[in-house]
Amino acid sequence: MAAEQIRGWEFQDGAKDWRVLSTSGVGAWFATASHRDGATLVRRIVDARAGDHAAGSMQPNVDLRGSGVQIWIPIPDTGRLTVADLALAQDISAAARELALTPDPSVPQNLEWGIDTEDKATLSPFWQTLLGYEDTEYDDLLDPLRRDPRVWFYPAAPRPLRDRIHFDVAVAAEIAEQRVADARPHGARGDWSPHDGRVLLTDAEGNEVDYIPAGGLGDGSGVTDWRLLFGGMVFYPTRDFEQSATFASNVAQVADEVGLPLMIDIRPAGIMIDTGKDQWEDERFGETARRVQTAAREEGLTADPRRLRFLQVCIDAVDVPSVREFWRVVLGYQNDPREFVTDIYDPRRLNHPMIFQQMDPNDIARREQRNRIHLDLYLPDDQVAGRKLAALAAGGRYTRDDGGTIADPEGNEVDIGKAIADRPV
Repeated sequence: MAAEQIRGWEFQDGAKDWRVLSTSGVGAWFATASHRDGATLVRRIVDARAGDHAAGSMQPNVDLRGSGVQIWIPIPDTGRLTVADLALAQDISAAARELALTPDPSVPQNLEWGIDTEDKATLSPFWQTLLGYEDTEYDDLLDPLRRDPRVWFYPAAPRPLRDRIHFDVAVAAEIAEQRVADARPHGARGDWSPHDGRVLLTDAEGNEVDYIPAGGLGDGSGVTDWRLLFGGMVFYPTRDFEQSATFASNVAQVADEVGLPLMIDIRPAGIMIDTGKDQWEDERFGETARRVQTAAREEGLTADPRRLRFLQVCIDAVDVPSVREFWRVVLGYQNDPREFVTDIYDPRRLNHPMIFQQMDPNDIARREQRNRIHLDLYLPDDQVAGRKLAALAAGGRYTRDDGGTIADPEGNEVDIGKAIADRPV
């Protein structure tokens, strides 16, 4: 018998630590003092799913960090949460309390990409191919691992000039060339020749992506599983959630003992281990990579580089400091302390970095054209109003009277919203 369905607001009433968001599902964050503390909670989640009252709930997606654990209970294909999902959330919260972990329901958020187009039928296969995403019955593309942003397409009249937003995408070198070849029939343009430093591709309407093939760590002994996609990354398929939890505990121990923070993301297909952008340059990475690979071998795991992907949003701006500050506030990020970069990043390393590049102030026509690409930010329902006010205080302005889309000081747009229906009056 199918589990009884419930609405989002009913779920939040029954599980106060949790918030309904967009395609990620229902999310919660529990702060920890170490990777191992988070791994202990993951083990308790495995036990909770074995209970009768959580039977039928979907396997959560877990993002394990040194400072906490983010847990997403996916929304079933029916589009409705169930009492089994609620029971699992309640069990997880109870386990977190027993472990003295602190919830913070303001943390979960989703950033998504929207592309305005007059020809979705052409653009969608281009982006699906390069990103390795899944097509859906709706107007969007989804990362099979649900780590990277959803891509939406909106009908719109053509805008011929270069956009001020583009994407950097890195994938394993083993698959990059074939993906580019597969994207050619779908309008991919550009003299893509990575060996000569040319990595720019555009879709049929001129939206740009720097598509970067990522190699390994050379011939270093004991690190052949790893690839350098702006950060050190490796993905290991696992047979089930229990094996993932066991391996995550081993990786957490390595991270704590070596002292290098890691992003340990558990999915139904396996486990992704990621240093985060540029963190592989830390002198502790070599030992970390070797010990993680050794632990994987002992568990009988084999790396799959085809699952690896790095993404970041890049915004061209004339006044980089003001535009950067706007997006830092909107996303709840921090400035990268390095003076030679313009990055902003999520301090918990849960969401993707963003960079800013200098634009020619005399390119007036391009500056005045509305972007084809814009961003959608989904927040917990009780965080939306405050974040909008913060965006306006950081130089943003509403582009319409309905209080929806907000533009930064140079016109780059974001929609800040929620994904939960209002409760009945």
